[in-house]
This record gives sequence, C-alpha cells and structure tokens, in this order.
Amino acid sequence: MPAGRMTLLNGGAGSGKSLIGLQSLLHGARAGEPGILVLFEERADAVRLNARSLGWDLAALERSNKLFLLDARLNPDALVSGDFSIKGLLAILDRQAKAMRARRLVLDAVDTLVQLYDSASRERQELHGLHEWLLDRRLTTIMTVKSLPQGDARSRYEFLDFMADCVIDVDQRVTAQVATRRLRVVKYRGSGYGRNEYPFIISQDGINVIPITSNVLQHRAPGDRMSTGQAQLDPLLDGGFKRGTSILIVGTAGAGKTTLACVFAQAACRRGERVLYLSFEESPESLVSNMLSPGIVLRPLIKAGHLIVQSYLPEAMGVEEHLFLALQALDELRPKHVVVDAISACTRMGSPHAAFEYLMRVLNACKERGVTCFYLNQSTGADVVAEISGIGISSIIDTVVLLRQLPIDGAMTRQVIVMKSRGSRHSEQFHEFRINDGGIHLDEA
Repeated sequence: MPAGRMTLLNGGAGSGKSLIGLQSLLHGARAGEPGILVLFEERADAVRLNARSLGWDLAALERSNKLFLLDARLNPDALVSGDFSIKGLLAILDRQAKAMRARRLVLDAVDTLVQLYDSASRERQELHGLHEWLLDRRLTTIMTVKSLPQGDARSRYEFLDFMADCVIDVDQRVTAQVATRRLRVVKYRGSGYGRNEYPFIISQDGINVIPITSNVLQHRAPGDRMSTGQAQLDPLLDGGFKRGTSILIVGTAGAGKTTLACVFAQAACRRGERVLYLSFEESPESLVSNMLSPGIVLRPLIKAGHLIVQSYLPEAMGVEEHLFLALQALDELRPKHVVVDAISACTRMGSPHAAFEYLMRVLNACKERGVTCFYLNQSTGADVVAEISGIGISSIIDTVVLLRQLPIDGAMTRQVIVMKSRGSRHSEQFHEFRINDGGIHLDEA
C-alpha cells in the first residue's frame, strides 16, 4: 500500500474488506508499526472474537500498545441536533495516534458515519476534510466503503475513488451456484500494479490472494527419464517419462487411466519419491480398494507417507479454494510427482473457464518446482482422438498417452498409443494391453 497515504477499499457484504483492513493492521503491528482500527458498525468485542477464530490474539497486541480498537458506533436511537461534526472523533484519534506512535489506521465502514448528514454535499465536505487530516498526519490508511452489486448504479461515494491514492475493489459473486471472491486494483498513483481480477479466499490464516497469471514462464528444464512402473511400457516412451514434465493420460471410462497412474505412483513411492494424488472422483479408501484388483497395493505407501491422497468434491468449493489447497500441498508436502484424477471433473468447479484456470495454475506451479504432473482425462465419445485436448491444455502438455477400448471378435480390447512426447523417439503404433491381477501387460505383436 502507499505509505503515508490513503487506500480505498470498496466492497459489498461478505466480500472480505473488513478482514483485509484488520489483517493489514496485524501485519503492521508485528512489523513495529502500531495501528488503530476505528469501527463504525461492529462492536470491538465482536471483532476480537471473530479474530480469535483465525488464531489472532488482538487483546495481546492491545496490551502491548501495538493495536487500538476504537468503538465509534453511534446509538441508532440518537437524534442529531445542531451542526454535527466529526472533529471530536478526529481529536480522539489524534491523541491516541500520538500516544502510541501509530503508523497505520483503518476506518471501517466510514460511510455509516457520514450518512448522519442530511445532504450529499455535506458528506462530501466532511470526507474531504477527513482526507486532508490523514494526509497531514502521514498515516498509512485503509478506508472501507460499502459498494453496490455489479451492474447496479454507482455508489454515492464514487468521488472517493478520485480522492484516494490507491483504490481496490473486492466482491463476492455466484456463478453456476459456486461463490467466488475477487480482488482488483483499480488505481495506484505513482506505482505499477496488476490490472486483472485476482481470486482470493478467506482461510484459517486470513486473506490469501492467488494470481492466475504471471509475467514470465520460469519452468525448469526436464530431468532424466524414469520408468513408468511397467517395464513393457517404457520402450514406447523411449525409456520412460521425463522428470518434471506434464503428462496427459486420456481415455474412456474403464480404459485403465487410473491403473496406469497408480502403477507409476507405486513405482515412484518404492524409489522413495513422494507422490501427491489429487482425486476428484474417488475417496482414498475407494482408490485403495479398487487398485487391489490389478495387484496395486497402495495402503502401505500411504502409511509410510510416500503417497498422499487428497480427495475433494469439485463442486464443494470455488476454484480459488481448490487452487489454494493444491498450491499449499505442493509447498508443504514437496512431492516429486502430482496426479490429478480426473481433469474432466474440474468443470464442476463452476465452469470450463474455472477448470482451465485451475489446471493451468497447477501445471505451471509443478513445472516451476520441477514436479512431474500427471493429468487424467475421461473422454466421453467413441472418437477419443478428437477429444484429446481435454480442457484446452493439450498444447502445453509434454506427453500425451491415449487409451481406448474396441470391440474385437466379440470382446473388448484395450489399446495404448503415445500421441506425442516432446524430445523423445516414442512409438507411433497402437499396442494392445491387458489389465489383470498382475497389473498392466502389453501383448506381444
């Protein structure tokens, strides 16, 4: 934020603007910049209680004179008589700021205060006076103001956008029955800034912003080759998969996508390499049970901490929550390989665009960390080749493996082909294979 100047935070109910202001004060207090929170709507005790649910002890900061909560709510039954002014409030703030050497200030819901004036011109005059007072004292200030939903008429406090040095809009919207929060920097005088909308979530540690785009690609170079877990498959890929690359396994239901991914995961775990398995279609217990049929025993790998299976319903949360959980797992668990099963289920996060954002961000994060990323995609039609692109990400995938089932001589026959594998002299032929209690086996030509 611009130091010693004012940032305006516009947002509707539930958008997170008050929490952003409070989190900024906490950060400042811990960094040696005491702050004051002026409350025009909420009670101070309620703010302390709500902060405690996030693990924030406001009372301790208050006792150490690093934070001060000023309850400036007006009695709703009070009658305004004579020439009402905010000068008394400013005098209190002035004394408190000097006493604690405050550097930061948050005025939460200041629009509630000035609504006591009987004219818009008087409201504007008082807010201009408040702005000048803030500039004179060089306090780094956040002022929160309620805004109307998108598409409605502009707020009566639109003039504040021109007055503030930095303007941030936050909102909460519902698309396809999925609620998401978005943040956008509208302006920032004297500074460059990201002009896009960015999703953010409110988690156990407060506000977390998750940028979807980055300025440059910082992918690591592919590593050496590693086995697919099945020796017969390795020659098809010129010796196996390359470390740190992206791999798409696509096929119809029952073609063997999950089995192929688990064959690899089992081999990687036995090499002592951690695998993160993000499942959107099966619970961990279901996955463990179903993989016993082809002879893949996952439970000991899970108990040893080599295989971590995290299962989520795609529609249970918005794309930003899914992104946060995936990126958090990458940072905390530091896996060597990630499996996403299946990307076709990701559209249930809200929309095809939401799924694309999720998959692109996860893939980019994996490549920046040198993590091998496996995407499993279930095709729906008979022409699997036509559906190879998944959700529009095939162009940035390094290796594409296609599995299909065909009725031949009255029985379903499975076939595998490597559609592409960058930097490899891979097989370009279809190969028949079987799945039995010993895993995956290629039939000899």
